[in-house]
Amino acid sequence: MAGKSKVLIIGGTGYIGKFIVEASAKEGHPTFALVRESTLSDPVKGNIIDNFKNLGVHLLIGDLYDHESLVKAIKQVDVVISTVGQQIEDQVKIIAAIKEAGNVKRFLPSEFGLDSDLNNAVEPGKSVYAVKAQIRRAIEAEGIPYTYVASNGFAGYFLPSLSLLPSGVTSPPRDKVVILGDGNAKVVFNRETDIGTYTIKTIDDPRTLNKTLFIRPPNNTYSYKELVALWETMIGKTLEKTYIPEEQLLKHIQESPMPINIFLALSHCIFVNGDSTNFDIEPSVGFEASELYPEVKNTTLEEALRRFV
Repeated sequence: MAGKSKVLIIGGTGYIGKFIVEASAKEGHPTFALVRESTLSDPVKGNIIDNFKNLGVHLLIGDLYDHESLVKAIKQVDVVISTVGQQIEDQVKIIAAIKEAGNVKRFLPSEFGLDSDLNNAVEPGKSVYAVKAQIRRAIEAEGIPYTYVASNGFAGYFLPSLSLLPSGVTSPPRDKVVILGDGNAKVVFNRETDIGTYTIKTIDDPRTLNKTLFIRPPNNTYSYKELVALWETMIGKTLEKTYIPEEQLLKHIQESPMPINIFLALSHCIFVNGDSTNFDIEPSVGFEASELYPEVKNTTLEEALRRFV
């Protein structure tokens, strides 16, 4: 572990957080997870906590809303990674604690989706990304060294239903599928373990200091129609396709309750606008992960999809 930065993950028992904690520990970083006292006895989180312990992760009792515990935890590490979900705007508390601690070499705020500055989201998605962008501006204004991670979509969340809408299904459709827009926009979905690996690769890399890492490997970049065709080939069956025009989708977004309207707005971003891929990555802004770290053998979408056959 000599020379490896000490890493604190805040929100580590959450959906993407646990993958980042695991990647940090497996890469040999002294890894710390900030957890609430109540989490230790939470039966739902129990397996996650046990896995952390087996990986040698140090559990620090604290809370995003307890400034003293936050500062105490941050003083023990070199790098802070936030993977909080619902508390995006409250990351200002992490920024304040980092400033007080004065020892952090890198902060990675909770992004892990589309790039906050490079998207064309409609409401209510627009407001969600605006809050993330505000956190970016606050980090920059305080002069805190950072790396932003635009991970694009989570394959483990999307592939079981080929949709971003919560459905409860566990296998992609075998009869009919709904296609938003014309289905030609290029989309990117990555396996969560790979997102964790790429994220941890950045923390001691001088190239990613004050830059954005865009995780969009070519072998995970498909149009929705291409993805459906790949699935059809795997199962040897043609699906019935229903297309929802953009105008109709925008109407659904306006008429749907929370949080469905957010999922629909995000779907509009990805599947209609193509906001994962409709821009070139400028070297002054950041790098594409698979180009920067060719040694990482990421799980391809085809490999991830094949397990459902």
